[in-house]
Amino acid sequence: MEKLKIAIPGTRGIPNRYGGFEQLAEHLSVGLAEKGYSVTVYNSHRHSFTGKKWKNVTVVHCHEPGNWMGAGGQFIYDLNCIRHSRKQEYDIVLFPGYTSNSVWGWLYPKKAVIISHMDGLEWKRSKYSGPVQQFLKYAEQLAVKYSQFYIADSEFIQSYLKNKYDISSKYIPYGAEIYNNENPAYLEEFKVIPDNYYVLMARIEPENNIEMILEAFHQSSSAKKFLVLGNTANKFGRKMAGKFSGDPRILFAGAVYDAAKTHSLKYYSSVYFHGHSVGGTNPSLLEAMASRALVAAHKNPFNQEVLQQNGLYFASVSDIKNIINEAHGKELKEKMISNNLDTIRKKFSWDKVIDQYESFILSCYHGQ
Repeated sequence: MEKLKIAIPGTRGIPNRYGGFEQLAEHLSVGLAEKGYSVTVYNSHRHSFTGKKWKNVTVVHCHEPGNWMGAGGQFIYDLNCIRHSRKQEYDIVLFPGYTSNSVWGWLYPKKAVIISHMDGLEWKRSKYSGPVQQFLKYAEQLAVKYSQFYIADSEFIQSYLKNKYDISSKYIPYGAEIYNNENPAYLEEFKVIPDNYYVLMARIEPENNIEMILEAFHQSSSAKKFLVLGNTANKFGRKMAGKFSGDPRILFAGAVYDAAKTHSLKYYSSVYFHGHSVGGTNPSLLEAMASRALVAAHKNPFNQEVLQQNGLYFASVSDIKNIINEAHGKELKEKMISNNLDTIRKKFSWDKVIDQYESFILSCYHGQ
């Protein structure tokens, strides 16, 4: 077997402490390393892991400017990653997203095969101002220009890239693990009891429809609690925590990264609310399905592509209030959960995802 040298620059780092791309980088790098490939992942120097090896994956630490630079720090971090990668002899460089690296596309390593994960229409995110959204459209164009091969994590994104840029991309979704280690004892820390609370787990940002979901619950007369898992330290997070601070049923628990805890919190919930409205296949949706939660998702092509008929859908406050007020039959709930587990096994298992990445990487390397 060819021992290709594969690099994944630009994530916040592994092990995952942040989000979807970091989760992908963690599972993919470890999986490819186990198959015998030489894999390097770039970590921000701000990441808590400071070692040079993690589960047979080489970790390179690059400087990311402090919070004083805001989003600009990510551009400098990506530049630092790219500058380092130019001095290596990588066969494959896989960029997870393009938001802050494609502006440096002219500096991408010349001898490596460049593969870009094209993310999920970043310019549609409502947290961005008009000028930023225009820049992100430009960044998307640069990613198309400077990459040789493309990955789309949803069929909707794959079609968009074909229609917009007339390029072919490989559809490879995210993965998820099916958990079976739920423990109700974990719920005590969060002051909730089984089947007597709703939960959402997301970055606290406008396009995740946090405000719509919480407003609907706030207006309801539900005796249950609503647990919000996500960091509220950003501007919008502080706004949400302040707006709903007067409702004792709504509990802001902050970011929780312990997989055993988050699985148990989803498993024992009455309904898991998934408000993501942009992006491709969302990892947190797959994880909720794998945790055997009844999922209520924002109605959009991305979520419908994944859940099909095996979830509850909402597009407004009234839709959410109906979901909260309705009694969901045990038979329907069990059928949806069972179907979602089958979907995870057949389409979204990490083993299948890693195999697809390996096959695609090899085909790209050989110019197919």
